[in-house]
Amino acid sequence: MTVEVLDDGRKRVSAPLSDDDVRQLVCGDVVLVDGIIYAARDAAHKKMVEMLDAGQELPFDPVGAMLYYVGPTPEKPGNVIGAAGPTTASRMDKYTPRMLEVGIKGIVGKGGRGPSVREELKKHTAVYMAALGGGGALAALKIKAQKVIAFEELGPEAIREILLEDFPVWCVNDCTGGDFYSETIKPWRKNELLPEELWLT
Repeated sequence: MTVEVLDDGRKRVSAPLSDDDVRQLVCGDVVLVDGIIYAARDAAHKKMVEMLDAGQELPFDPVGAMLYYVGPTPEKPGNVIGAAGPTTASRMDKYTPRMLEVGIKGIVGKGGRGPSVREELKKHTAVYMAALGGGGALAALKIKAQKVIAFEELGPEAIREILLEDFPVWCVNDCTGGDFYSETIKPWRKNELLPEELWLT
């Protein structure tokens, strides 16, 4: 089992994730990611799709794996990595269906995902989680090791294998179609609550 429910209600996950693992993650959950995750951004995703189109294998086993949309800054001497905050996830929307088809089960980025990606998450029993935007220095503290495993010529956008220790994220889109961002704004939409009710919530 790769999902552990902690005493405080948070859930700790580590890849590889199975369908049953993913089903335990519900939008709104606070999740701690532990273990190996793969860093890849726009340029790396483009190359990975090209590899798949050419019938080639990816530089890591995608089955049950987790991706982190990050392009870290160069590390300073003595540090494992530089700032490692998430990049905007919607930039990977056009590549995500293909990644899910080959077995990716968890994705970490920043911001929301489009309707088509949410449907693909349902179709392939996968989950999207968001890390703290603007928290690159804090994120780096949860990274215990990292190495480039492919496309070194891309610099910060190379694919990296990253070892995380209880990296905090929030489940935004679960495999049932749940969307945490749309649910959280409902009470604040115009005319849904009267001014008096706002003060009482």
